[in-house]
Amino acid sequence: MMKTVQNGIYLIIDPSVKRETLLSKLNEILSEEIAIIQIWDNFKPNEDPLEITDEILRLCHKKNIPVLINNQWQLLKKIDLDGVHFDEIQNNIYEIKHDLGRKIITGVTCNNDLSVVKWANDNELNYISFCSMFSSSTANSCDLVTFKTVKDARKITSLPIFLAGGIKPENIEMLNELPYSGIAIVSGIMEADKPSEAIRIYKQKIKAQ
Repeated sequence: MMKTVQNGIYLIIDPSVKRETLLSKLNEILSEEIAIIQIWDNFKPNEDPLEITDEILRLCHKKNIPVLINNQWQLLKKIDLDGVHFDEIQNNIYEIKHDLGRKIITGVTCNNDLSVVKWANDNELNYISFCSMFSSSTANSCDLVTFKTVKDARKITSLPIFLAGGIKPENIEMLNELPYSGIAIVSGIMEADKPSEAIRIYKQKIKAQ
């Protein structure tokens, strides 16, 4: 049965981090409620991505949290990932879904080009994610998204909208005027000394809106 996209914290994890550190932090994080986890396609050179992906899956699926892979959709043929997040439009999205032969969660990164939002809506993806809302060390390849773009996107689609890039507890309230379902976080949680505490702080700020 395909897992569904929930509102809340969308966590992106870097598989190139030392494995013991990554899994230890993930174990702590999973004591809190997480909507989705995405594995960034930044695997170590010469490392089998299936090994670390399998370990992440076992931990997350115990909590019934969907796990997506970034871009590398072919991995869904080999391991029980729940879906894929694309960084850009896939003109062969129908063929990809047909090739996999099962229902999966699909999402795409959007910037200020609303044609990507329209594409996601027309091709029945499960969510969209805007990057980057603020300056960010982990999203430095993204232009800053205008608030108008996010508001205009809601006129095009009813898909869940996640916001990403440079979002911190001290600036999240600036997003209150926007129609979002959750926030995507990387360093704000994974680099925190106490990741579970960081999640709780983010959640309090999200609920405040």
